[in-house]
Amino acid sequence: MLYHLYDLQHAALRPMRLLAEATQHTFQNPFSPVSYTRVGRAMAAGAELLERTTRRFPKPEFGLKTTVVNGETVAVTERIAHRKPFCNLLHFAKPEGTPAQPRVLLVAPMSGHHATLLRGTVAALLADHDVFVTDWIDARLVPLARGRFDLDDYIDTVTELIRFLGPQTHVIAVCQPAVPVLAAVSLMAAGDEAVQPRSMTLMGGPIDPMANPTVPVKLAATHPLSWFERNVITTVPAYYPGGFRQVYPGFIQLSGFMSMNLDRHIGEHVGLFRHLVRGDGDSAEQHRRFYDEYLSVMDLSAEFYLQTIETVFQKHSLANGTMESRGRKVEPAAIRRTAVMTVEGELDDISAPGQTESAHRLCASLPDDMRARHFQKGVGHYGIFNGRRWRESIMPAVREFIRKHN
Repeated sequence: MLYHLYDLQHAALRPMRLLAEATQHTFQNPFSPVSYTRVGRAMAAGAELLERTTRRFPKPEFGLKTTVVNGETVAVTERIAHRKPFCNLLHFAKPEGTPAQPRVLLVAPMSGHHATLLRGTVAALLADHDVFVTDWIDARLVPLARGRFDLDDYIDTVTELIRFLGPQTHVIAVCQPAVPVLAAVSLMAAGDEAVQPRSMTLMGGPIDPMANPTVPVKLAATHPLSWFERNVITTVPAYYPGGFRQVYPGFIQLSGFMSMNLDRHIGEHVGLFRHLVRGDGDSAEQHRRFYDEYLSVMDLSAEFYLQTIETVFQKHSLANGTMESRGRKVEPAAIRRTAVMTVEGELDDISAPGQTESAHRLCASLPDDMRARHFQKGVGHYGIFNGRRWRESIMPAVREFIRKHN
């Protein structure tokens, strides 16, 4: 029912912006001392804001065509290096003859947004690294015949990708995947596998949510799993490729994120309205680009979402030493060959300071020279992996850590 209401509302409001844009020109009268252009713009701006709130935004492209290596501009080719039912491994390949660079597996979050939300992360890493990215597939587009996907499958996928890329790999987990990535590396270490990553960087992830509980953590902790099953899980309509699959819709996750900073988002949209009324195309387009990305969401399989809620946010299984995956105990203390770095932001209201840093306590067998901590003042969750502070302060620290352990 949630899906049908969302799609119907989206379809009903789609024509509004076009009609209002036409109205904008109709209200111009060259023979009148009063200009009605501003009236038309106001109508068009109001209609655009209303239409954008219900639009289903398409998956954006990374669009990264070049980077600079050792002062020279080189081409970048985006290609799929490995395919899984719920994930494509993207490789941002450079031309043959480019100097060898540390291989990085960037594990994008499966939390409602597409991997393209990490465009700025990838762009900054490209100059000095051979970058691969997990491009998770929208669950509403995966046919039921392709099977289930839960937290254990996520861990298995990360493990398979590390094996595929080889022992020289450096793993970076942004936000949600910090837990399954640490679990995967722990299981590989416990099995004394020949292929284990050289380093693992965990950025703003809920390793121990109770170390500094945030609003999402408290929500998960104060509602039984049955509440989530009843209220936020729905069935994909038959007209999608993944018809009849049970999912946690991306638009619900997005509404939760936006409600946490509602004043700021309202202010941004008021700013867009003013830019549109003034005819300030550059500022309006900059706003559109960001929100086109931010409002483009994907669905999560219900089993993945519910298992994550229970394992990570209700039982805190990784932090208290009780986490298992397919009958295997997850023991971060088994890690001895993979260096660990944690990155936290002072203003992070999703994974607050202390949650990610807890990984060092769990990885008890590592010597101090195989650990690093970076605490960035003045940034929230998004600023950890995007924006000026990421480019100028955080990324250089991550780059140095990777070089040290390459």
